[in-house]
Amino acid sequence: MGLFQSRTPRALGLAVGAVILLLLMLASVLFGLQRFTIGTLLDSYMGFTGSTEHMIIRDARVPRTLVGAVVGASLAVAGAVMQAITRNPMASPSVFGINSGAVLFIVIGISALGGALTMDGMIWIAFAGAGITSLVVFVLGYRGPGGFAPIKLTLAGAAIAAFAASVTSGIILVDKKSLDQAMFWMIGSVVDRDMGHLQTVLPYVTAGWVIAMLISRSLNVAALGDDISKGLGMSLFFVRAAACVSVVLLAGGSVAVAGPVAFVGIIVPHLCRALVGQDHRWLIPYCAVAGALLLVSADLASRFVIMPKEVPVGVATALLGVPFLIYIVRRKKYA
Repeated sequence: MGLFQSRTPRALGLAVGAVILLLLMLASVLFGLQRFTIGTLLDSYMGFTGSTEHMIIRDARVPRTLVGAVVGASLAVAGAVMQAITRNPMASPSVFGINSGAVLFIVIGISALGGALTMDGMIWIAFAGAGITSLVVFVLGYRGPGGFAPIKLTLAGAAIAAFAASVTSGIILVDKKSLDQAMFWMIGSVVDRDMGHLQTVLPYVTAGWVIAMLISRSLNVAALGDDISKGLGMSLFFVRAAACVSVVLLAGGSVAVAGPVAFVGIIVPHLCRALVGQDHRWLIPYCAVAGALLLVSADLASRFVIMPKEVPVGVATALLGVPFLIYIVRRKKYA
């Protein structure tokens, strides 16, 4: 059971979270190595766009903040869906092999095309890698005696992730230029993203959010186990297929635009369950808001760690995620 037991406290908590998110997004636009005022922000969108300050806000800070919020929300929702389907508290897009598959395709693209590969092209290649890898993992999770099993899906994802990581390392060893171009993206970052990059993946992640909400009631049943789900007449294949499509769209789009940002899909669902319990009709919206909060906060904090340089947001989330991961593993409940 969560901290918020009834509808009104849950709705109020979600509204408060949304307000805090908006304030953090405003802080993300205004603060950093260069600080701006709200007046400068308003001027940037009211025709006064000639100065360097206006260009930084409009072309760098605002897109960066929006990408961070969208990616954080998407990864958190993807993690919640995966944990419900696999009944594995450690499940996340990285377990599904999505991150490793996207990285492999990016490194192949950089090695083959070199400087001809644009950011837009990189996004589409990463999206293709994430989708193909997820499809392979999903098929492997269904093959063999007994059909689908959560452990089979998890093991298939781990095996594909290890295979993709090995091939990626081999390509980088042969073509070291790939390492220089791919390393910053491989760590995970929202720097140097513009509105065009966000617009490329936004339709896909939006579809992923919608699918996750549509199957939220079914996820409540699926999390109880196969026997109970079948006894209630629910089509497990349909729910799992829809969940996998949602995860591919959410995590694939996120990895494509920001790289493999780790641990958001593990941390946020556990924190949100402590607030609203296991009801995915509330858990998914809470994860969306909390995931955006986490990544925007991490990106904002990363600007002040080693100023004037910045820490990639993927490093910041890893520093938060590793202690949390150890805590989950040590809990008796998941022993």
